[in-house]
Amino acid sequence: MAAFDTGPSAETRARLTLAHRPRRNRKSDWARRLVRETRLSVDDLIWPVFLVEGVGRRDAVASMPGVFRYSLDRAVEAIEEAASLGVPAVALFPNTDTALRDERGSAAFDPENLVCRACRALKSAVPHIGVITDVALDPYTSHGHDGVLIGDEIVNDESVAALVAQALNQARAGADVIAPSDMMDGRIGAIRAALDAEGLDAVQIMSYAAKYASSFYGPFREAVGSDKTLRGDKRTYQMDPANSDEALREVALDLEQGADMVMVKPGLPYLDIVRRVVETFHAPTFAYQVSGEYAMIEAAAANGWLDGERAMMESLVAFKRAGAAGVLTYFAPRAAAALRRG
Repeated sequence: MAAFDTGPSAETRARLTLAHRPRRNRKSDWARRLVRETRLSVDDLIWPVFLVEGVGRRDAVASMPGVFRYSLDRAVEAIEEAASLGVPAVALFPNTDTALRDERGSAAFDPENLVCRACRALKSAVPHIGVITDVALDPYTSHGHDGVLIGDEIVNDESVAALVAQALNQARAGADVIAPSDMMDGRIGAIRAALDAEGLDAVQIMSYAAKYASSFYGPFREAVGSDKTLRGDKRTYQMDPANSDEALREVALDLEQGADMVMVKPGLPYLDIVRRVVETFHAPTFAYQVSGEYAMIEAAAANGWLDGERAMMESLVAFKRAGAAGVLTYFAPRAAAALRRG
């Protein structure tokens, strides 16, 4: 059998005549760093933190490996550590005891509820970190919905009145940013007017302006304890995942009503929405890398199917590449530590 012909040697092989060889800019680490278009920094990270009553608690969330529910004392410790890594802000989400949940979400208006106590504790212990609070009734209602349920309907205007009261309660406790995640019509304008009327005009509003009725929220609902209480679904107020133009209408309304920042949720499956919002409005636009996204990366990494840290960082860069000003991500402390390591 004749030997396989490998062709001319490297010395005699004809060279392609190319004016452009893009690989030249990828040939080494220093070259790749020089031409890098998108950069992720710790300043882009917001850490969602789950809270639970008690002392000394750090309860694992089963569906989110590496994520915990913290009692206030442990939350302060964890957030101090995140702040030392440069994380600029945290977003607080309570797991409210079932005994405190009712049809109206009354605990949301209690100035001694878990979130309000956390705001005061953090403003005292870690005053240089931003505190973002979620405005929605689902952690407090016995039915698991974000608004007021009358019969089988989530009623809009009554819900807005309740959300205004919740927002004022959180702002009085020291929240820096009010983040309505409920998707009721008109709630941004009502909250802005109420804050301003009470002299809380410095409090910012980060609106969940384009929040979709997504299947990626399951682990979050376990973390806040609404997975077993939710009656039905949230499709009458959260957006249809098939819609894109609708997101622009929602964002436009929230900005007109006084939102300082807007958010798209979920994150990676909706990067097209992030890009459209940024290019249309040129307003500070954030994305939420939600619990299901986090859980998928962690599960694949645990099975050895991908490199978890590289996937984490790549996913966060994707948000910046799409134009997001920042990302709410459960990876925030780990990503901040990785960025510090370089």
